[in-house]
Amino acid sequence: MANGYFVSGMSEGIAYFDYFFRRVPDDGGFAIMAGLEQLIDYLEGLSFDEGDIDFLRRKGGFDEGFLKYLSEMKFSCDVWSVPEGTPIFPYEPVITVRGPMIQAQFIETMLLLLINHQSLIATKANRIVRAAQGRAVMEFGTRRAHGGDAAVFGARSAYIGGCVGTACVESERLAGVESYGTMAHSWVQMFPTEYDAFKAYAGIYPDNCTLLVDTYNVLKSGIPNAIRVFKELGPPAMAVRIDSGDITYLTKNARAMLDEAGLPDCKIVVSNSLDEWIIRGVVQQGAEIDSFGVGERLICARSEPVFGGVYKLAGVESGGKISPKIKISENVEKITNPGFKSLYRLYDKDTRRAIADVITLDSEPAPSGDDYVIFDPSFTWKRKRLSNFVAVNLREQIFKDGKCVYERPAIDSIRDYCAEQVATLWDETLRFENPQSYYVDLSDELWRLRTSLIESYQRDILE
Repeated sequence: MANGYFVSGMSEGIAYFDYFFRRVPDDGGFAIMAGLEQLIDYLEGLSFDEGDIDFLRRKGGFDEGFLKYLSEMKFSCDVWSVPEGTPIFPYEPVITVRGPMIQAQFIETMLLLLINHQSLIATKANRIVRAAQGRAVMEFGTRRAHGGDAAVFGARSAYIGGCVGTACVESERLAGVESYGTMAHSWVQMFPTEYDAFKAYAGIYPDNCTLLVDTYNVLKSGIPNAIRVFKELGPPAMAVRIDSGDITYLTKNARAMLDEAGLPDCKIVVSNSLDEWIIRGVVQQGAEIDSFGVGERLICARSEPVFGGVYKLAGVESGGKISPKIKISENVEKITNPGFKSLYRLYDKDTRRAIADVITLDSEPAPSGDDYVIFDPSFTWKRKRLSNFVAVNLREQIFKDGKCVYERPAIDSIRDYCAEQVATLWDETLRFENPQSYYVDLSDELWRLRTSLIESYQRDILE
């Protein structure tokens, strides 16, 4: 396509593309935006060296003028985006790219790769963290991740979604996500007895002493041997981890044994193919758990491992004037919103809760007024009147003329921001089953533009 644009004399035409998604994974009420930092890294490094050009030349099918264009190309687009950690909803223009057609089109695949994957994992992590009801959740999925980048960036996304850390040390080095580690069953098996294994570990790591107690039998040997070592050595940080069996039954009995032994401060960690449903279930059953280690079902988002974000043309600019573009389909959900747009979140002034999001044309003012009307996304006849609200533009400019103008926040700030923004959502939106549809409305002007383009297309095909 890029070569085609060049040959057709369209290489410097200005295009507008929107990134958005159509459905929340797991039928949830919202998703979490993640991956912007990696997208910035990619765009800042976007260039073609001599080896790249030679490869494309050998592949054939590319105009020599186009290859020369690529060798000299410098990224020059404008980019606007919702910050990482923001709750996002279907059909919202989460990212908009404006720039030369070749560049704006070329970055599609990498943008989708980075944002789709990390938003998927951040969304799943947030569900799991909410199910834990204040108990710490650690990301333990590196060994099940679909490749190295998926492990590192997945751990980063899980942290944004609310996890306290990861078992992936590389993610700490590259992304600043604190890493944690415990023993494996093989450590216990390497020693003559379970007691010997526990005593050696506690002697080496007194400040991070988590003993894996299910190698042989949790209640008959694991917990008794852990108690013996803890009472003999008295490490300042004591915990046991259970990685198999009936979590509720085992943790209740383990807690009773530890308390009876005078070790009420010893923590209980559980792992073993957990997800939000299992965690919610054992919490409701009264399991005695201080923290969770969640692996494969988090890092692979096993229940629904696809985030359906798309990247669609919204407009073409010529002579400073934008010609809106729309994609029309027999599948109504695939009809796009045309034009260069802005995205506002409306907050109740008293409660600071999010009421609705409104997509407007960029040329319009922010929503305001004492009698502002929005429409329910599921029922176009259902209206809601707003009067006591403040409108916040959710998007920030990330690149201007190809230069990054965005100050990247620290990973801890992104995580805190995510928690703060999720807390602005109503409980009905947060629930796992049949969440309330959040209002995402189009401004009147954008709605009229969209409708007029659809009607114009219908007239054209009928004539």
